[in-house]
Amino acid sequence: MANSNNTGSKQDQANKSKEDLAKAAAKASASKQNQNKGKSQGKKKTGIIAYLKGVRQEFRKVVWPTREELTTDTIVVFACVIFFALAFWLIDTGFLAALKGILGITLS
Repeated sequence: MANSNNTGSKQDQANKSKEDLAKAAAKASASKQNQNKGKSQGKKKTGIIAYLKGVRQEFRKVVWPTREELTTDTIVVFACVIFFALAFWLIDTGFLAALKGILGITLS
């Protein structure tokens, strides 16, 4: 009795693995077909006119900032630039002071 159950389960496992292989093969085939479609579509004739039409379409999709957003963002950028410029100046001045103290060098 136990052998007949084992044989049945082995056959079930074999059938499942065959089904899995068939599914994987089908996916691979579909993937290959999609790649071939992409290649044939990529061979379309393109020129400067098609490029400019594409640029125009993309510009229509752009969401431009409002005047208030633009002003706020500009102020934030300037504040960050000033902050980092001062930070780098202070770090540079500190290293120069350390070099003068340790090595006795001067930079003119």
